[in-house]
Amino acid sequence: MLFSRGFSRIQRSSFNGLCRCFLSHRRDPQFVAASAYSQSLSDSTQKIMGCREFFSWGLPPVFHVSKHQIHQQSSSMVEEPLDPFSLVSDELSIIANRLRAMVVAEVPKLASAAEYFFKMGVEGKRFRPTVLLLMSTALNITVPEPPTQLREALSTELRARQQCIAEVTEMIHVASLLHDDVLDDADTRRGVGSLNCVMGNKLAVLAGDFLLSRACVALASLRNTEVVSLLSTVVEHLVTGETMQMTTTSDQRCSMEFYIQKTYFKTASLISNSCKAIAVLAGHTTEVATLAYEYGKNLGLAFQLIDDVLDFTGTSASLGKGSLSDIRHGIVTAPILFAMEEFPQLRTVVEQGLDNNPANIELALDYLGRSRGIHRTRELATKHANLAAAAIESLPESEDENVRKSRRALLDLTHIVITRTK
Repeated sequence: MLFSRGFSRIQRSSFNGLCRCFLSHRRDPQFVAASAYSQSLSDSTQKIMGCREFFSWGLPPVFHVSKHQIHQQSSSMVEEPLDPFSLVSDELSIIANRLRAMVVAEVPKLASAAEYFFKMGVEGKRFRPTVLLLMSTALNITVPEPPTQLREALSTELRARQQCIAEVTEMIHVASLLHDDVLDDADTRRGVGSLNCVMGNKLAVLAGDFLLSRACVALASLRNTEVVSLLSTVVEHLVTGETMQMTTTSDQRCSMEFYIQKTYFKTASLISNSCKAIAVLAGHTTEVATLAYEYGKNLGLAFQLIDDVLDFTGTSASLGKGSLSDIRHGIVTAPILFAMEEFPQLRTVVEQGLDNNPANIELALDYLGRSRGIHRTRELATKHANLAAAAIESLPESEDENVRKSRRALLDLTHIVITRTK
């Protein structure tokens, strides 16, 4: 793969070289990139979990940058444990209230649909806004400084504009969930009934469209054409990724390169381009904006790779949605692709079809349970998490305590992403 080189240690002197490396790779399209058988599937899942959940990591040394190793590499990082979410909890509450106000509609049914996943208790962990708020502080390194009074006014205005990016990103994300649930005929989301199940497909699609329109209005208010372009590209990528998933050829379906490109479009593009937008709004250099982008991209890829693992090893209760949902819909993800490398005959099973085919699903799960597919997917997720951490470690130095705390929290998020169980 393109990023087969890991970072065992990133020195400050390598900042410019790393930026050149990231910039040279930006244009690469790969990264731009029923009850009876339910019980049978459950039994197979238990086999997979029993065989594959307790591996030692065994990562190649070049990629084995553990959470503590990352933190020990920079004396500028705060050493005490941090909860990334609590660090920005006050701002998250402000953003949550603002989002609920932004999705109010004149038509009651549309209003109920649009606010469905913004209500208290079902708004999720707000992972993306957390990343963006932390990134905003982590990049607070502008020099030279204007007079104090003007500096404070500019800082307050900038923070409000960066909060707007977090709000836009969350609306785009929720809109994509509403549309995905219609396409996947999902019946649960975040532990409750999916909107399409509760209110029907038509209203779910319209609610997603409404959220996208609200996001566009908020985005336009920033009056920054580069930021508008970045977030508009995200919407294009979401549609492209979903279309890629629906229209794959046999060769594409069994290609890891195609899978990574699709995953970038469907998941990582939103986080990466939003992180870059945060840097652009603050007026940072291309090099700093690229590092922000690389953090978001690799964090997003790691996040989705672990999601793919949890689809096989998690439970419906822990995930807030049905487990084994991808394979039941015939979607081939990283664990199956890695298992296919060990058992080439699995490709025949995949080509025969998995969706609504209990026998083939059972056979595919058996091959997966005997393979290192789960383990290798976790390895790949760890590799991308390390690349995300390397980007943060390569930012220009800062003595500001809040900047250092936010960078430490962003590093901690890379560990949280790859060790989560839901």
